[in-house]
This record gives sequence, C-alpha cells and structure tokens, in this order.
Amino acid sequence: MRDEEKDQRVQTGWPRLALGALSGVLAGFASLAVAELVASAVRPQSSPVIAVGGASIDATPAPVKDWAIRHFGTNDKLVLQLGILVVLAVFALLLGALAVRFRQVGAAGVLLFGVVGAAAAVSRPDSTGFIDALPSGVGAIAGALLLYVLVGRLTVVRRTPESVAGAVTEEADEILAASVGWDRRGFVLAAASAAAVSGAVGAVGRSLNASRGQDAVASRKKVVLPSPGSPAQPVSRRAGLRIPGISPFVTPNNNFYRVDTALVVPKVDATAWRLRVHGKGVHRPAVYSFDDLLHRELIERDITLTCVSNEVGGPYVGNARWIGVRLADLLAECGVRPPSRGGSADQLVSRSVDGMTIGSPVEDLMDGRDAILALGMNGEPLPFEHGFPVRMVVPGLYGFVSACKWIEDIELTTFDSYDPYWVKRGWARRAPIKTESRIDTPKPFARPKAGTVMVAGVAWAQHRGIDKVEVRIDDGPWQVAHLAAEDTRDTWRQWSLPWRATKGGHTLSVRATDRTGAGQTDKRTRTIPDGASGWHSVVVTVD
Repeated sequence: MRDEEKDQRVQTGWPRLALGALSGVLAGFASLAVAELVASAVRPQSSPVIAVGGASIDATPAPVKDWAIRHFGTNDKLVLQLGILVVLAVFALLLGALAVRFRQVGAAGVLLFGVVGAAAAVSRPDSTGFIDALPSGVGAIAGALLLYVLVGRLTVVRRTPESVAGAVTEEADEILAASVGWDRRGFVLAAASAAAVSGAVGAVGRSLNASRGQDAVASRKKVVLPSPGSPAQPVSRRAGLRIPGISPFVTPNNNFYRVDTALVVPKVDATAWRLRVHGKGVHRPAVYSFDDLLHRELIERDITLTCVSNEVGGPYVGNARWIGVRLADLLAECGVRPPSRGGSADQLVSRSVDGMTIGSPVEDLMDGRDAILALGMNGEPLPFEHGFPVRMVVPGLYGFVSACKWIEDIELTTFDSYDPYWVKRGWARRAPIKTESRIDTPKPFARPKAGTVMVAGVAWAQHRGIDKVEVRIDDGPWQVAHLAAEDTRDTWRQWSLPWRATKGGHTLSVRATDRTGAGQTDKRTRTIPDGASGWHSVVVTVD
C-alpha cells in the first residue's frame, strides 16, 4: 500500500446501525452467560441479575412494592427479573448502535454495567465479600471484548482512487469494489459463534448453579420428623364445610402463599445449618444445630398465617399444621425474660441466611402463645420456599414482624436501638393481625342462577378467635352466618349463608367479630403501615 493511501472508517447507514444494535444484544447475552457460569463457582446470588434485582427491591418505595404484590402476586419476582432483562436489552441495543461509530465508547459502556452489577453484589446484606463482584466483572469484560470484535467486522477501509492509480484495471476494480463493502461473512460467523457459545456457557452455568443445592436437597430428604411431644388435636369434621369454592381448612403446601424478597430461594444444608442466640439480656448465649432442635420436645399446632400485604379479600392468608420447638422455652434457657418480668430486651431480631431482618416483640413471643421455630409443615419437612430448614411461626402477628424464613440468627435488642428491614421502609414496628373476613364464593362478577345460592368464605383473628360473621345483601339488614366449628383461636374459621338470590345485580358484603367483642371495621385502609382493613364485598349478577 502506497504512502498516499488514506484509510478512513466508513460512517454507517441504518443497516449497519441495526447490526451494531444486534451486536450489543449478543454482547449483553454473552456477558450474562459468562456471569452465570462464574456465579456457579461463587454463589448463585452473586449473578448480576439477582444482585441488581435484590438491590432494586431494597430501593423500591413501600407503596410500589405493595402495588407489585397486589397486581402480580407471587409472580412479582419473575416480573422484576424480566423487567431487568428488558432494560438491559434496551441499553445493549443502544450501546451496540453507538459502538458502530464510537467503538471504544460502546465497549466501555458494557464495562460500566459490570461495575453496577459488581457494586450491587457486594452491597447485598448476605454478601460474602468482594468475591461476589467476580461474576459481574468477568461477564462485563467478556461482553465488552465481544462487542469490540463484532463491531470491528462492521467497519471498512475506504481507499481513494489515487491509492489504486498504479494498479492494473482489473485489480483496481476489485479494490474499489471492496472499498464500499464490509466483512459480511466475518460478521455472520462471529455473531453466530458468539450466540452459540453464549447459549452453551449460560446453560452450563445454570446447570451448575442448580446442582449447588443438591446437598441441601439431600439433607431435607433425610429428615424424619419425630412424633411431637405435644400433638395438635385432630381437626373436627365440622371445621371444614363442604361447599364448592370455599378455601379448604388446611392449605396444601404447594398452594400456600409466598411473599418475600428472595429472588433465589435459599437452599440450606440442614447438616451445616446453625442458629445463634445472643444479644441484650441473653445470659447464656447459645448455638443450635438442626439435630439439636430435632431432638428437643416438639409441639404441633394448627396456625393461620397472614401477610401484611394482603388487601381486603386478598389471597395472602393460609392455614397449616406446623411442628417445631417452642420459641419461648429456647429463649428462657438462654436467660431471656420478657419486659413484663424485668427483661432488658423488648425486640427480638431474627436474621435470615439471605440477610433479611425481622423484628418481633419479645413480650408477645413469651406470653404463652404457641410461637414456634418450625421444622415441619403439614406433615413434612419445611419446603425450601417456606423456609427449610427452620423458620419462625407466631400466631397473631403479621409475617413481616414474626415469620422469618431460613432463620440463622436471633439477637435480643430494643425497638429504640434497631430498626429491621421493613421498619426502615415505613412499615410499623408492631403489627397484630386485624380481624378480617373474606367471601370465597360466589366470586366477583359471577353469574349464579336465581334461587338458593351459598355465600361462603373464611374469617380470621389469630390468637383472639372469631365469634361471629355477618353477611349483607345490597343495603339490607346484616344476617348472621353459620360458623363451622372452631379448631383453635389461632386458625381461621369457615362460614356460610344460604341466600335466596333474585335476578339482577347485587352487592354482597361480609364482616366479622372476634372473641374480644371487637367488630371488623368498615373503614378502608391500605396495607401500609400495619395491614389493610375494611369490609370485603363482591358484585354478582343473578340470571
């Protein structure tokens, strides 16, 4: 090539911009795939999507969290992860298009996203240190290099006519023809190879991440729950009404609601699990293994749990039979006394393996109610989604102030000295469950036939019990519903009312009264800060 030859990168048109955007997506895909593979060697929670998702949950205002739970239910985490992937895809498209003209800037943008993922990973409450930054960092480097290479295939060298003046005619024509083209074959091969390799790497990473929990799965399979020293009483047949559409008295494990912040369900090996009890007023700090708890006297109780995010008439309430260790006995062994008996700590902070902190009133945990460190649920070891190997279950308190899953640490402290996770985000420090009732059948906007229609549902006021349920049709008088037999005051109670339905549109409303004589209020409140209230109503059209 002669000295007068001038190399000039060709500014691209829309086709090359589109291919540049595709290059950005491929680079982003490769980055996530490599990060997934590296995370399998570190820990699944360190992958960028999980780390950024967790940080996003923590930074999301409480009303937005509540809105997400209300609209997406237990799919809120899937929606969040899909949202993160969509945002990443959009930025990858933009970076790829930018890289066509500014190659190094595009690659630097990919590295910047790696920095964001790494920062999110090391800032998580359960972070194991800077090693958690490796997946995002290595993935970003791989993505940046791939984008640089792919975009390089989209740039061409334009030669001026003077640069081919000395060439023979045929050779000159070939050179000039090449000057208006670009390396199509090289780009297609590089892009296809990148997509194939990234897919394989991502699949291997996901497989390795899944296999990391095999020890935990094996440890759960080996658990044999012993017969409880204090068994629950058999549930009366009269506690369950045989009415189509009503919630079953016992909620099956696979239908039990799940509301938490864990994007990856922790899988904890029960043989390696330990529970530490320490803090203010703990005169004998202790560490317990799973076997230590399993060989203590166990109690078995039917307890209904309710999430504070449950809207009036919502689905986040369920009843199960739990087996575990009485928490008050464990605390007493460590020298803990409730404030009413001179104890110096009024708050118990439970910590999960994923860094979640939940604060519970010590007085409530030690007032004689069946607060449990649960090991089993409905006759089997706890499912991973519900806290295996150990979780807290406390009747009468909303889950966000009592029901710590995957628990590994108990610290006694005071409400004045420490605010747990949800309190920092605007929720109440103390949250006894409110008296509520729900119409299960007929469903909203149902079209039953004229004649006798069974109106039925459930009511709950854990640790107080339900005394009465009333139903109103339109603006008519309140009618006392039939109550199924009460199992315990810590469980929900089914109810029913036969209604002589007439044609037309109708509004059905329900309210409950608990054993203290307090009626369910008609005042509508949102879930924040201490649970929703109001009467549940459904609108139906009778044909």
